[in-house]
Amino acid sequence: MGVQETIAVWTDREPTLGEELDALGEEIAEMANLPPEWTGVLAVVFISTAMGQHGPRVKLYLKPGRGQPSASISIGPNPRVLASSLDDRDLARIAPKALEWVALNHEALTAFWFEGETWLDDQVSEFKRGLKRV
Repeated sequence: MGVQETIAVWTDREPTLGEELDALGEEIAEMANLPPEWTGVLAVVFISTAMGQHGPRVKLYLKPGRGQPSASISIGPNPRVLASSLDDRDLARIAPKALEWVALNHEALTAFWFEGETWLDDQVSEFKRGLKRV
């Protein structure tokens, strides 16, 4: 992958978090890795403010890290898996609860995606504490 590529050209596979962050360059984003104990999802849920040239989404990881396989889920009342580099068995095990969690929290996640970069630390902490567990 060349340095000049952007997220928009990754149509054949799910990019790693490292690739997405590298493509953003100097753009600032608030982000957090939420552990399974907080969400009820059998994976780490990566949340962020608006990143890249795509719509609101969260990412799922078996373990956190820039180069780990992941799956992206749209944020909305009827979320769906958008892309995945996870093993099919892992995705089948993780996706149902993840979809349920995103649907349950879609309003808060949408607000964070579009407005979170302007929030102060106490607002971000309050947002994370307010997320519901499945």
